Amino acid sequence: MNTYTFYQGRLAYTRTRRLGWLMWSSFLICALVALFLSFKLLGSYTHLVTLYLKWQDALVALLWYVSFLGLEGCILVMSFLKAVRVGHTQGVLSLVDDTHIAVRDLSSENLGSIFWMLNASFWCFGAVLVGLVPVILIGWTLHIPHVVLAICATGLAILLSLAGLAVSVVAASFIVIGCFGAVSLARKLGSIYTYQLNNQTTIRLDGTVLTVIYPDMPESMLDLNSLDVEDQRLLLSLLRERCITAGQLWTRELSHETEKIAQRAESRIVVV
Repeated sequence: MNTYTFYQGRLAYTRTRRLGWLMWSSFLICALVALFLSFKLLGSYTHLVTLYLKWQDALVALLWYVSFLGLEGCILVMSFLKAVRVGHTQGVLSLVDDTHIAVRDLSSENLGSIFWMLNASFWCFGAVLVGLVPVILIGWTLHIPHVVLAICATGLAILLSLAGLAVSVVAASFIVIGCFGAVSLARKLGSIYTYQLNNQTTIRLDGTVLTVIYPDMPESMLDLNSLDVEDQRLLLSLLRERCITAGQLWTRELSHETEKIAQRAESRIVVV
């Protein structure tokens, strides 16, 4: 079997691991600090059961959720670092004969995806708390000295609470969906996908990003800068041969991008 396997360059591998461990440490510190502050806040007020929501309880819930997100981030980053290690030993791209291409996305942009997913989850929880603000206000309106004003303000807060609860329920549903999405993301981070090289396969070059698209399969991307310069030239040459063999159209745009990458690779070799 005529198989070519390409590995992540040492510089790209080291950079990705350093960014990953830095992000993992940041998430862990964030989780521990939020947990510590929540316990400090818990000891600063009484915990009598009331018909309204205390603002301290809302703040504690927010801190606990931040801690949860921090731990979730640690797990996701660790999953990605594990995939990076596997990719370093088993390769990030393989060309099997003239029939298949296997791609593993190990770019540092995956870390950005983790951050933005957790960021969206944080703001969804913020929306939950915003929807509960009227419930918190009831605790203040009940203590208004003027009886008529207290009754009117409390009634208005109750009406707003009904609308706020609807907002909270919708935002909470997005959080639940996001939790399932996090599990799916943890499984897919750094996964390898194998595609047939035929006329249904689309191979695109956007700058230095190689994208492989095949019907009913996830899209895979590989930053060619993560490979050594010699591997970049060899990979592009082999891809061109295999695309022609598979009957694909090697467009002028692809040829132009290939030439630019080859020129950059040549210039880097000269400098070295």
